[in-house]
Amino acid sequence: MTAYSDTVTGGESVISKYTEGSVKTAEENDINQLIIKCARSKEALETLYRIFKGSVFALAFSITADYHLSEDCVIETFVRLTQVRNFDPKKGDGKGYIHKIARNVALELRRNHNPRKEDFFIQSYGDADKTVEDSIFINQLLKHLPDKHRQIVVMKVCVGLTFREIAGIIRCPESTVKSRYTRAMKILKEKAGVDDEKDQ
Repeated sequence: MTAYSDTVTGGESVISKYTEGSVKTAEENDINQLIIKCARSKEALETLYRIFKGSVFALAFSITADYHLSEDCVIETFVRLTQVRNFDPKKGDGKGYIHKIARNVALELRRNHNPRKEDFFIQSYGDADKTVEDSIFINQLLKHLPDKHRQIVVMKVCVGLTFREIAGIIRCPESTVKSRYTRAMKILKEKAGVDDEKDQ
């Protein structure tokens, strides 16, 4: 995968420009090296945890809709990261790799646990500036989306991944990711009462 985002932030879309076939930035190389080192370096693991815990939680919550399962997913994702043996730091996309692990873990947790009643406390998708009311509103809107569409919206808007990175994680064509995202945003705007013409 050759498309990369510079940062991972929650609650807003921060997407960097990318160039196909470009040399990885120092930050991307650092992340890849940290993945290789985290099996034997507590500092490397702590650094990755600090960078990605918010985006991993947001992705997990979009799949499980459960605060506690999402917390479990964060822990299990970084446990599995310490067991990685087949990651190539020269070719791999570290950020995408971590989120692929997180997605797989979240899907496993959801399969292995009965859905809880929806009386859990609604959490914000990583944006400290959101009020509880904002978080509840966002969560209620996202419930109108099919699982596949909801995951793409969270990965794009909250985690800050590019369409190409998302396609690599969920293993489907980039064009499919884009069309699902477009459809999802149309549904969300309809449910939120946003007029597309006024919004443009």
